Amino acid sequence: LLPGLTLLYLLSFLDRSNIGNAKLLGLMKDIGLAKNPAAYNTSLALYFLGYVLFEIPANMVLKKFNPKVWLPTLTVAWGITATLQCLIKNEPGFYAARFFLGVSEAGLFPGIIFVFSLYYKRNERHWRVGVFFGGAALAGALGGILAWGIGHINGGGLPSWAWIFAIEGIFTVVVGVTAYWWVPGYPKDATFLNEREHAILIDRLRKGSDSADNEPFNWAGVWDAFKDPWVIGYGMLFHFFAFTLYSLSLFLPTIIAQLGYASWRAQLMTVPIYAAAFVCIMISAWVSHRVRQRGSIIVAAGAVAIVGYIVLLTTHTAGARYAGAFIAVSGIYSANGLLLSWPSENVSPQTKRAVSSGMQIFIGDVGAIVGVLVFRPSLAHDFYRIPQGISILYTGLGMILAAVLSITMARANR
Repeated sequence: LLPGLTLLYLLSFLDRSNIGNAKLLGLMKDIGLAKNPAAYNTSLALYFLGYVLFEIPANMVLKKFNPKVWLPTLTVAWGITATLQCLIKNEPGFYAARFFLGVSEAGLFPGIIFVFSLYYKRNERHWRVGVFFGGAALAGALGGILAWGIGHINGGGLPSWAWIFAIEGIFTVVVGVTAYWWVPGYPKDATFLNEREHAILIDRLRKGSDSADNEPFNWAGVWDAFKDPWVIGYGMLFHFFAFTLYSLSLFLPTIIAQLGYASWRAQLMTVPIYAAAFVCIMISAWVSHRVRQRGSIIVAAGAVAIVGYIVLLTTHTAGARYAGAFIAVSGIYSANGLLLSWPSENVSPQTKRAVSSGMQIFIGDVGAIVGVLVFRPSLAHDFYRIPQGISILYTGLGMILAAVLSITMARANR
């Protein structure tokens, strides 16, 4: 399950974040928005608006039908949308493309989290979610390399930034088509297992979760998710950390370029940062699994991120600020890799869990909208000092909420 589903999320994150690389290669100038830099922030917000609006409905469709068909269909849909971004000519087209990209990507992440909850016992899920979320860091590293290479292409009637969208989007469509043959359905219909393996899977799931139950979609489960304070808490936790996750991811190439590096070099300099983030995600997930703790590791990762932000804000040399970016990104990605598994571990039955995963991303990505609007051009002076300060505040609030959730859940389990 893990390699294929991680690949889908890697492509999803790559196709949503490559706009940061395209921006450095002249996207805004070529579509007539060089004098309106705030349009970039608006486009990012519209992406997340589409994402947020269709998050919960997409997971309801997933539960009502089958992930084996739904997840590949989403992949093909956003791959086509991502590819068509190469044809953007003006501001309305720019905004429409980003909005519909958000709509088509909305169901993938919570859908995959739900699939993990069907195949793994509760105590096995967070490690898989951590590895899976590592695909976001790998997408950042791969995006920098691809942007550097594709940035040298400038022909065929398309500028170099358009080739980023075209090449990466077409590849997503191809993978999405193949996914109809390998994305898993429900455990009871798992055709990739022989009879003995299927019996073992069902037996272990019955002992560790409700995943083997043949539960139909029901509206009672939807309502239960909406009124559960734990589910709201999981969503708010992601809200605080999504603010920093996406503001860093989408503005990192710009931030590095502000250090004085040429655009092509800034693209490459994001690669080591994301590679380090991937390693930190793996380490934090492993440590969390060994000590059987989530909240304390999330708090520690948040503290690491705050140290990185402080280095970014208080130093003035390019090398020191680059090191600060390393630290901040590693901490933020590690925290997100852990917190996203909580609903799949603690919410039952299946319909409620599917909706809860969608709700967590829905509430979280409202934080992403706030983040991309806060990092606006009018606040870019002094190395985005005010937005980076707000990022510290949001991270601190996330740490407090992680501690509160961890303590209250421990008490509830006594």
